[in-house]
Amino acid sequence: MEPLGRIGAATVDVLRVLLDSDRPRWGLEIIKLTGRPSGSVYPLLERLERNGWLTSHWEEVTERRGPRRRMYELTAEGAVAARRVSAQAATREARQRLIRPREA
Repeated sequence: MEPLGRIGAATVDVLRVLLDSDRPRWGLEIIKLTGRPSGSVYPLLERLERNGWLTSHWEEVTERRGPRRRMYELTAEGAVAARRVSAQAATREARQRLIRPREA
């Protein structure tokens, strides 16, 4: 698994959705849960997979109508790294709340 160069807020959001799930998630579901645009989420998913943080597969044929969905889930190593990234982001967020001046 390769480290990610830059980890922005969108990456943290995607990783948190995948961490909070006990099953694989599909792209549009991740988009809805993060509130991020598809133009951000799909490139992130591709980069995470290319770096070994997650795996993906096409959904098995189901009775559901519509096209097959690409399912994403963290690898074991990716889950460990995602927990670390999420914890670091939470620490940064807490610090930012402390140093922001209160609004009147």
